[in-house]
Amino acid sequence: MHSLFWAPPLFFVISFLFSMLGMGGSQLYIPILYWLGMDFKHGAIPLGLLLNIFTSSSASYTYHKHDLIRVRLALPFAIAMVASAPLGAFMNFKVSVALVILVFALFTITSSLLVFTGWKPKRKVESRKAELILGIAAGSILGLVVGFAGRGGGAMVVPILLLSGLEPKHAAATSSFIVTIAATSGFISHIPQAHFYPLITLGCVAAVLGGSQVGSRLMAGKMKPKGVRYLFATLLLLVGMILLRDALIHWG
Repeated sequence: MHSLFWAPPLFFVISFLFSMLGMGGSQLYIPILYWLGMDFKHGAIPLGLLLNIFTSSSASYTYHKHDLIRVRLALPFAIAMVASAPLGAFMNFKVSVALVILVFALFTITSSLLVFTGWKPKRKVESRKAELILGIAAGSILGLVVGFAGRGGGAMVVPILLLSGLEPKHAAATSSFIVTIAATSGFISHIPQAHFYPLITLGCVAAVLGGSQVGSRLMAGKMKPKGVRYLFATLLLLVGMILLRDALIHWG
């Protein structure tokens, strides 16, 4: 259990990086907590989801102050995603989880390459009607996939937003808002089986709040557009490689 005291400093770094991406970080929090000795089902998953909420909501607060969140797109996206996820969990898809994660990985890696090159779509999603349609359609489909795969969809939200024409800063900000709502829904479902260690929990929460504030403030205010683009693309590539590794593990 003493090894868990390594979690807060590790999570400070993770939340710093993932807040810049508009992601919560649970895809790293959960396995790290498990590797450090925490029970996977009753400890690592609930705490990882809770930290996910604190990371994304803290970043969302900063991005909101800088007026970077596209709420008209984010709200229907988040609601549709939360509503369709339980359906995905109960549907019997004839597709392996490994294949779904592989698609996540390739989509994320492709998005990172597009950001590196500065690619932008010829037509952007800007009208109220287009934002509503994209939010409901993408959120519903992603919710089904997330519910089936049993993992967070933050890694897919940002690429979708980038492909719709949002700049990296706006994509990260809008994703943070969406991920906060989706993560809260997932966390609530795990509360009945959760077992929290008060000292470790408080330390980890403080770490991710600090890291996410530093990361989101840096992204929102001080970074120049070119620097944002390259950092954003690098972090997306890192997440894509982690997902690719996960897909190979599931196949193995």
